[in-house]
Amino acid sequence: MTKGQFITLEGVDGVGKSTVVPNIEQVLHSHSIPYFITREPGGTPLAEGIRKLLLSEWEETVTAEAELFLMFAARAQHVAEVIKPRLEAGTWVICERFTDASFAYQGGGRNLPLGLVARLAEAVHAEYWPDLTVYLDIDVETALQRRAHRTQDRIEKETIDFFEFARSTYLSLAEKESRIVKIDASVPLAELTRSVSQVVQNFVSQRS
Repeated sequence: MTKGQFITLEGVDGVGKSTVVPNIEQVLHSHSIPYFITREPGGTPLAEGIRKLLLSEWEETVTAEAELFLMFAARAQHVAEVIKPRLEAGTWVICERFTDASFAYQGGGRNLPLGLVARLAEAVHAEYWPDLTVYLDIDVETALQRRAHRTQDRIEKETIDFFEFARSTYLSLAEKESRIVKIDASVPLAELTRSVSQVVQNFVSQRS
């Protein structure tokens, strides 16, 4: 059986990751490709419980290390229970955020060593890196304005500098990793969705 392909969506909060998921679904559906949609942190009952811990406000300061280790605890469960079995069964997996988010948020934003993030990734999902990562890029101020109407969780309440560092790390990853395709998310929605659909269409065509 042919292994499924693993597609991830990345970008700072407010870029429109959830908005473009239906466009990816349309492309895969048009090619009769079985797929499954999931997210991080989360994706399983245990991982969703960890998500609540991560995003909740606490009287104590959540250390950068604790945040990172909780992210990977959720990821370990998610990979074992959801991502790995589906990919092995031939189902494509589309995930909002994965380890690139840990490089960006805990590495860039929290200033933790990227090597530490890489070592945790190797331990948790050495054989299950994304085959395609769609990175939606936008300037941080615009992204913050887009989500200003939403209730903010603990991480979303971080400073603009935090998100600038996260974006900078995302951009650096996009330059180094051929699997990452950067898309300008500042354009009108119709143009953004066309761009995402075209990237996924090209990816599918290359594997036909």
